[in-house]
Amino acid sequence: MRFIADFHIHSHFSIATSKDLVPECLDHWARVKGIDVVGTGDCVHPGWHAELLEKLEPSENGLYRLKDEYRLEETRRLPGIHRPREVFFILTGEISSIYRKDGRTRKVHNLCVFPDFDAMEKMQGRLDRAGNIRSDGRPILGLDSKIILEMTLESSPGSFLVPCHIWTPWFSVLGSRSGFDS
Repeated sequence: MRFIADFHIHSHFSIATSKDLVPECLDHWARVKGIDVVGTGDCVHPGWHAELLEKLEPSENGLYRLKDEYRLEETRRLPGIHRPREVFFILTGEISSIYRKDGRTRKVHNLCVFPDFDAMEKMQGRLDRAGNIRSDGRPILGLDSKIILEMTLESSPGSFLVPCHIWTPWFSVLGSRSGFDS
């Protein structure tokens, strides 16, 4: 099955993002742009977690959809080409890691993907014990990427981790300024 997806986004809880990064606007613009599956972004942030629980409902295969009562009126008025398109959400959250290893400061962002709220809540609990997950939608923690990977995989067999924006100089595994010798 082929689909167009954007898993790496943020919510209105992330620093320097739009207040319109809410499920109903994400659903609307995904329809307009032809995106089939949208990451929720920031799913471990407690405020965003509560909003997602309120506004999304299970669909199929670990995906969610916007509850109809939250669909924007302008979405309902979209031309026929957009209206039949169903937009699905997948639970995602980016973790910013800044830590020291082998005498070097490492800075990297990782995207965690979860099949359901149970797995995400397990990860949320573990991250909450490791640091502050409330100050920013993308929490900044002093955890090695390997530890975040282990935590993600332990949350559920369907969870996985993807290094973010790997080619940028900062906060990426291949970045020239991220502390990795790549």
